[in-house]
Amino acid sequence: MLNNSRPSPFFEEGARRTPVRHEADVLVVGGGAAGVCAAVAAARGGADVLLVEASGSLGGLATGGLIILLLTLDDGRGRQAVAGLCQEITERLARRGAAWRPERAEWGSDAPSLVERDRRRGLVWGRSPHRVRYSVAYDPEEMKFALQELACEAGVRLLLHSLACEPLLAEGRVAGVAFQGKPGRFAVRARTVIDATGDGDLFAAAGCAHAKETVLPWLWFVAGGVADPGAAAAAGAGFETPGAGRVLLPWGAAEKVTRRIDATSPEDLTRAELECRRHVMAEFDRLRREAPGFSDAHLCRVAEQLGITESRRLAGRYVLTRADMDTAFADAVALTGHWTKYGAWYQIPYRCLLPAELPNLLVAGRCISVDHRTHHATKEIPACMATGEAAGAAAALALRADVDPPQLDVSALRRELRARGAILELPG
Repeated sequence: MLNNSRPSPFFEEGARRTPVRHEADVLVVGGGAAGVCAAVAAARGGADVLLVEASGSLGGLATGGLIILLLTLDDGRGRQAVAGLCQEITERLARRGAAWRPERAEWGSDAPSLVERDRRRGLVWGRSPHRVRYSVAYDPEEMKFALQELACEAGVRLLLHSLACEPLLAEGRVAGVAFQGKPGRFAVRARTVIDATGDGDLFAAAGCAHAKETVLPWLWFVAGGVADPGAAAAAGAGFETPGAGRVLLPWGAAEKVTRRIDATSPEDLTRAELECRRHVMAEFDRLRREAPGFSDAHLCRVAEQLGITESRRLAGRYVLTRADMDTAFADAVALTGHWTKYGAWYQIPYRCLLPAELPNLLVAGRCISVDHRTHHATKEIPACMATGEAAGAAAALALRADVDPPQLDVSALRRELRARGAILELPG
């Protein structure tokens, strides 16, 4: 006899016990640019650190997303705004011949030849009149290696191929995080947790206040075998990028071909992946037919992940807004310029890394506590590295002082960051 009753929309699960597979002083969830810098900073501060990443390599959008431009390390007027670990990583890449960047004497120059050189490399954005920015183009595989070695040399324990499921809460704190891997579900117990997931997966699952945006998805790709990459870039067919005969093509979605998506929805992400890949192939075919030097080109690689730069943003102990541009804060722990605005800068207060609800959770990267307009500056890779470094240094200092991160002496944190080479304010 058929059962015509409507099935329940839920599966009822009984209580379960999750095995604790690892323990750490500091658990960093997410191995993108912010997460790596957070883990390295905490380890250099003496903490036992475990960095967990869902994929098989580090870097996130800065590698697998092929957003292989550091925009920007300056304020648009020749003054450096981001240093610390971001500068250290840049130097590692440069020593291996894997990075392009203007010389310090060129920063802020309006010389047409220099501006055009850097525009072709994807280092100049925004409205004219343009000037040379301290921005960097680099090779993604070299960046993966640089981040991996930086973390290992600092003593960070790495755990790849492990997807964060949810924070495990106890007595008003994050006692650990549950992960899913090939062995099944397991947990990591930690004293302090840093959410560097980019999408705020942990703070959202823990019930922390946050904002959310829908976005147009991007899918970047690199073409090789281009006869003259400089001429192609001059004609508007992508950017020159490290590697002979290569062009970086930041294929950007338009609403007429791809709808805005909720970047935390698997259904929306699936649709976007399929649509964006179709558009990438159509664009590559068009370039081979029409663009000079592309007739014998081939696809080197298409980004392994969509270029999603905004989804959830923490609504933390302070929300940095556009009105705070060019404003000094006594608790600033990071600084960033604005990749499309010349002369604009934001100091990022420590409070932007702190949820109000949980005392041992820190947030780093593109999902820190800012508004939508400010996010255009703080989402960029150098800014994410700076907030990651600040979060990691704060976690280690708080552990040494035996306090939770919100009770940390911020002046001590600022002294520590400066000693590490971070820039917290512009000269003058």
